[in-house]
Amino acid sequence: MNSNPKETSDNVYEDISNIEKLEEDTVNVENKTVFYGVEDTPAPHLCVLFAIQQAVMCIGSVLSIPFIVTSLICAKGQEDVISQLLSITLFMCGLATFLQSTFGVRLGIIQGGSHTFIAPIVAMVATDRWKCRESASVTQLVIGGTGIMGFFMKFIGPLTIAPTISLIGLSLTGVASNFNQVHWGISFMTMGLIGLFSLYLGRIHVPMCAWKRGRGCRMLKYPLFQLLPVILSICITWLFCYILTVADVFPSDPNHINYMARTDARNNVLKNAPWFRWPVPFPFGWPTVSAAGYVGFLAATLSSLIESVGDYFAAARLSHAPPPPAHAVNRGIAMEGLCSIFSGMVGAAHATTSYSGNIGAMGITKVASRRVFQTAGIVMLVCGIIGKVGAVITLIPEPIIGGALTIVFGMVSAVGISTLKFIDMGSTRNLTILGISLLLGLMVPQWINDPKNAGAINTGNHELDQAINVLLGTAMFVGGFTGCLLDNTVPGTPDERGILAWKKDLVSSSEQLSDMTLKTYELPFITRYLIKINCFSYFPLSPTFYKEIKLNCCQKSDKSNALKQAYDNDVRIENNYEFSTIASIKL
Repeated sequence: MNSNPKETSDNVYEDISNIEKLEEDTVNVENKTVFYGVEDTPAPHLCVLFAIQQAVMCIGSVLSIPFIVTSLICAKGQEDVISQLLSITLFMCGLATFLQSTFGVRLGIIQGGSHTFIAPIVAMVATDRWKCRESASVTQLVIGGTGIMGFFMKFIGPLTIAPTISLIGLSLTGVASNFNQVHWGISFMTMGLIGLFSLYLGRIHVPMCAWKRGRGCRMLKYPLFQLLPVILSICITWLFCYILTVADVFPSDPNHINYMARTDARNNVLKNAPWFRWPVPFPFGWPTVSAAGYVGFLAATLSSLIESVGDYFAAARLSHAPPPPAHAVNRGIAMEGLCSIFSGMVGAAHATTSYSGNIGAMGITKVASRRVFQTAGIVMLVCGIIGKVGAVITLIPEPIIGGALTIVFGMVSAVGISTLKFIDMGSTRNLTILGISLLLGLMVPQWINDPKNAGAINTGNHELDQAINVLLGTAMFVGGFTGCLLDNTVPGTPDERGILAWKKDLVSSSEQLSDMTLKTYELPFITRYLIKINCFSYFPLSPTFYKEIKLNCCQKSDKSNALKQAYDNDVRIENNYEFSTIASIKL
């Protein structure tokens, strides 16, 4: 076992990835840093492996949406429809992931179909059968493009972030449970292997043979278990399920609860999937717009928006990157809205949102490289276009997916709880706000979603009832809104609220970050030109966005000169527009 940070850097970055080793403080696993940071680039073969690992992690959510939607549109059991929706979903997940990690928030975030939009679909399918929810996604694009979300960021503190992120993981326990109940033994085997590889064997470096031009073949030590715990666990458990399937241990009756633990349960999807399927605009007809449809999906959009903001902060924390500034949050929200519009145009029955499970996986694998997530987007794009490839992924038994999701959802909840280190936990004020936020975030959605309480919300307006049900049925919205409201209205000092400690931590951590990390939230290729034009300081999506700059119509000002000097001289300028953000401007 090799615990020396410098030797770990040599093994991971120089010998395997063939790139220059980073500073010691960026690869020390014992200090909870990452092997590959946001700006790091693994070797091509490792990048593909890490990307496949991330793609496999989201397959459970990707699979569930086509099956749910086909049952709603009276196409249950029609494999051609399921196959078509699956290909469209994979294609849009790949496209949204690539665009988000490249031009959006620029963190390692997998984008996929949002289950938040299933509730409005259920409510509308009986009346507005051909309505399309891309009109509500335009609102999300406007919210991000106008900087409205960035404005509200100044009201967000640790007592808002903690319940929001924690409830992301806690509210998804039902999703993991539905997969696990197929066969709890297989699920626990998957969980045990992931825990074994990442926690017990994570510091063991496995001898591997590597080749480098000019140096030939040699034996190297590589942290295999730490970097690939999920994909190793899935492969081992998948092989075990195959053996049990061949031995007829699992029942062959499709109605039996253990049937989906078989490796051949979805062979018909693989058989019926075409080799190639190109997405086309409006495959199910031209969309129409209705007030009922807009209001219903608008509520789902707002709920998804709150969840995404929490995911951005969680991803930054697990990546050991600076928290996303206002312009990065604006771009992330706008990109989700844009990709949701594309999703509606190509016929996917969902909008796109960030996947919390994949964010939790970063804490287990310690791989947060942007290149990995861009590659994952390309992998899902290929799977969506080449139908057979995407269908192979669907053969993973459900309890294996459930076991992996259980681990990563737990990691997401823990990340939210870790934010509480900034606040005064001895304060009755803080404990009360936190307890109320978490309890209401769990209790209200549980009551709303209980079939016995159907119709309990009755204002006399069907559209308004639907919107209220969607909002109150989303744990992240209820908990986050409650925490934000109480934290900003109940009297408390900045030190008690944790704002001073959070700012101090952001400043000190930002000063320790390498130059590569300081470019995390800049737009590629064009930032050097945007910094020279003062008008872009008022554009909410621009890396140079600052509220306090006075408009002078493209003329140079003192602030513009200061920004340019900071950009040229690598000076970090604090963004006073948002208390939680350090805007680092550098080429």
